[in-house]
Amino acid sequence: MKTIVVKFGGSSLASAGQFQKVADIIRAETARRYVVASAPGKRDSADTKVTDLLYRCYDLASAKQDFAPVLAQIESRFADIAEGLGLSFDVSGEIAVIRKHLEQNPQRDYMASRGEYLNSKLLAAFLGYDFLDPAQAVRFFPDGAFDSETTNETLAAALSNSERCVVAGFYGAFADGTIHTFSRGGSDVTGAIVARAVKADLYENWTDVSGMLSADPRIVENPRTIAQITYKELRELSYMGASVLHEDAVFPVQKANIPINIRNTNRPADPGTMIMPALPGKRATRKVTGVAGHTGFSSILIDKAMMNGEIGFGAKLLTILARHGVSFEHCPSGIDTMSIIVSTASLAPSRDAILAEIEAELQPDHLSVEDHLALIAVVGQGMIYSKGVAASIFGAIADANINIRMIDQGSSELNIIVAVQEADYENAIRSIYHAVENRL
Repeated sequence: MKTIVVKFGGSSLASAGQFQKVADIIRAETARRYVVASAPGKRDSADTKVTDLLYRCYDLASAKQDFAPVLAQIESRFADIAEGLGLSFDVSGEIAVIRKHLEQNPQRDYMASRGEYLNSKLLAAFLGYDFLDPAQAVRFFPDGAFDSETTNETLAAALSNSERCVVAGFYGAFADGTIHTFSRGGSDVTGAIVARAVKADLYENWTDVSGMLSADPRIVENPRTIAQITYKELRELSYMGASVLHEDAVFPVQKANIPINIRNTNRPADPGTMIMPALPGKRATRKVTGVAGHTGFSSILIDKAMMNGEIGFGAKLLTILARHGVSFEHCPSGIDTMSIIVSTASLAPSRDAILAEIEAELQPDHLSVEDHLALIAVVGQGMIYSKGVAASIFGAIADANINIRMIDQGSSELNIIVAVQEADYENAIRSIYHAVENRL
């Protein structure tokens, strides 16, 4: 029997009306047997996500302040959904359990998880599906890292006797039963690990957009929707913040070669974006998949004569950064020069100490830092087979009178990354996008 795992985000499950849309989608395809649900999101721009209300409750309870008004808002949200669906669901009883927890020994992750827990129980009741509390099956190591292999075994066993089931997203538990959450947006990860555990044929991630766009619509007007993208391309674009999917959600399904389909709950007829191990055909006909970028970077610039002959120079530099907990993004270099691109925010706390240690240990001829940089990535596995893509990119930047501060290309030729001044960032994105638009 074909099996599809479906995950619905907070906007898809924000109200009784949205629940009905979700139910219609699930019932339209009998293979949609396992469902992962998020907490209720915003019903409109002025609304507050239930998870944010739960965090507020925790903060108030921890400070020994009155949390009752906020908890009443949470109860009202779930009561409205239950009433709108015609369910005889004991919302008050569930809220009483949460109230007791807040009064006794509030735990942040436990509170954060209650939105997914209650929404999933409501959805299971509405669909007539089983309900699985992931605290019974999703496991974390003592240091908080996700225990993927134990989870896969435990979750597969827990779902083996369930023909149709709703699993709460976003959280699991340590071996002692203490609730622990993924980072925000972690319901995407839950969906992926459920898909792996049940050996799904497809993982559908339903949200409020019709797939992944080839550029930021806040910068580029009407960018194209990406119909198909590989896991590797997605990883590159996600690094630049372009994904509509939690970045850790790729790994469980990639390991099992399960494709992901990003779909729109409010426009279910739209095909969305298909994420897969490889594009059909020996070579991709599409040369460029997307353009994405990020601001907030700095470049540590080092000049030293005969640097290339000094064994371990680069290793010493990276060790200094590592001592201060700073990871590097890129490391372009020449014979006597080296640049280390890092996040400005990560550099800031130890900036002076890092520079002092570089001066003392490496004795450069010149050392400086350039701030206010932006990185822009042009991604596409077809670029390796296409002449002129790089020329188009660099020509567009030059025509826009923008100075390139760094150029980096991965060994797989999957991407080309350039650094520009933050002031030129949006203009550079637009210029590059329009230069490669006919190759998308």
